[in-house]
Amino acid sequence: MAELEEEVERRQRLGQEAAARKALIARSYHPVRPHIYNTLQDEALAPEFLAAAEYSTSPGADLEGLLQRLETVSGEKRIYRLPVFTAPFCQALLEELEHFEHSDMPKGRPNTMNNYGVLLHELGLDEPLVTPLRERFLQPLMALLYPDCGGGWLDSHSAFVVKYAPGQDRELGCHYDNAELTLNVALGKAFTGGALYFGDLFQAPSALARPLEVEHVVGRGILHQGGQLHGARPLGTGERWNLVVWLRASAVRNRLCPMCCRKPELVDDDGFGDGFTREEPTTVDACALT
Repeated sequence: MAELEEEVERRQRLGQEAAARKALIARSYHPVRPHIYNTLQDEALAPEFLAAAEYSTSPGADLEGLLQRLETVSGEKRIYRLPVFTAPFCQALLEELEHFEHSDMPKGRPNTMNNYGVLLHELGLDEPLVTPLRERFLQPLMALLYPDCGGGWLDSHSAFVVKYAPGQDRELGCHYDNAELTLNVALGKAFTGGALYFGDLFQAPSALARPLEVEHVVGRGILHQGGQLHGARPLGTGERWNLVVWLRASAVRNRLCPMCCRKPELVDDDGFGDGFTREEPTTVDACALT
């Protein structure tokens, strides 16, 4: 019980501590690639990603047409992949992340499992980069790919970059995400190993009986359901940096918490918090009731 109480207190402090770090970074940090803090431009995005997003917003767009514009990794598990960022943008973002990593600025952990990486909200990249990525491009894509899992109702996110390197995190144990849907983009650098592996949805009794392995390709993003069990194989050589965006739909999670599968009991928080809202949505996707 003492450990549980300590963890509850730690989580209650997260919002205030993150806000304090963000304020200090905004005042004192000097970026090395300031242009990536400008509002996301089409030039940063891969042509294939732009084409898929444009199709998704066109009249008469449907799932069959969208699937012709991306790679289906597993139709059964509904895992997809497509290029997201251009190589120059990946390189510029990596240079900025490494510059921040080597600075004396305070740094929050990406999540409870990864020890190395960057919270994009604290670095000031949520508003110019991740929010337009979600609102302009990911939402129309996800609405066609995952209409039953909140794909058309994405209204918040949690975005972070994770780093795997010798002497630091090298692998990641099996888990599922605090998200309705997830985007995972390999940013670089040169590396071997570290493949993602996927089981079934976490509610399934034999969720990891036959895991599916997916190799990372720099610049390409993997799309999957947040409840899909997955992990990362051990890194072989080099460094691997990945941008992970947990996409959340309050219309779904307000009714059923994706972590405990119960109706959530809410406490106030700053910003997006964990993606819950006190407002009752007018429409709820089917998976909120399953």
